[in-house]
Amino acid sequence: MSDPDHSCSLSHQHSESIANHSHDHGNHNDEVQPALQTLIWKQIDFENIRTLNELESDMGAKIVEKPWPLRLNAEPMLESDADEQLLMFVPFTGVVKLHSVLVRSSEHSSAPRTLKLFPNRDDLDFSAATDLQPTQTIELSQTSEIQDIPVKRTLFGNTYNLNLFIEDNFGHGATRIYWLGFKGEFSVLNREPVEVLYEKAANPKDHTLIQGVGDVASRHAM
Repeated sequence: MSDPDHSCSLSHQHSESIANHSHDHGNHNDEVQPALQTLIWKQIDFENIRTLNELESDMGAKIVEKPWPLRLNAEPMLESDADEQLLMFVPFTGVVKLHSVLVRSSEHSSAPRTLKLFPNRDDLDFSAATDLQPTQTIELSQTSEIQDIPVKRTLFGNTYNLNLFIEDNFGHGATRIYWLGFKGEFSVLNREPVEVLYEKAANPKDHTLIQGVGDVASRHAM
């Protein structure tokens, strides 16, 4: 059954089976360690992830929460509901200097095609995501391999949350995504109160002028 929150403006549902995926697990030692060094995972606020137009509730959060060793698993899976579009809101627990977005889909036509990124917004719906200029647009490939897509780092240097708008796919009525990840650098937000020490602005009458110095300072200030 469709989630009622996502079906008001959309009209059709689709189903399909995932294409079989074979992967060589023989030698991961060289690739796992470098990937984990910059992987943003524990720093994601999983409980507050939102996904619009998902067929099954909380699947968007679950594919993000899926840990690195399980990234090739077919379940859980995010599937769109009434059409091919998806809109995800992913908040972080601090500030992220985002380096790249990682996506795993399939070779099927249900694979996402156009991904639009909007950082630091918590007010997007499908209408706004369609009308607004994205910070970056990414063209994804129709593949079951992990896609590691770099972002323009200067535009994502202070990212508190990220909106991901899947605008279309490769021709199927529904979009399916099996894993979503992020790479970057993380900084903890300092929420402690800052104690500021300051001196009240000096009153010229409280200071004794040395003869001639005040006139010279005034002339230089002009």
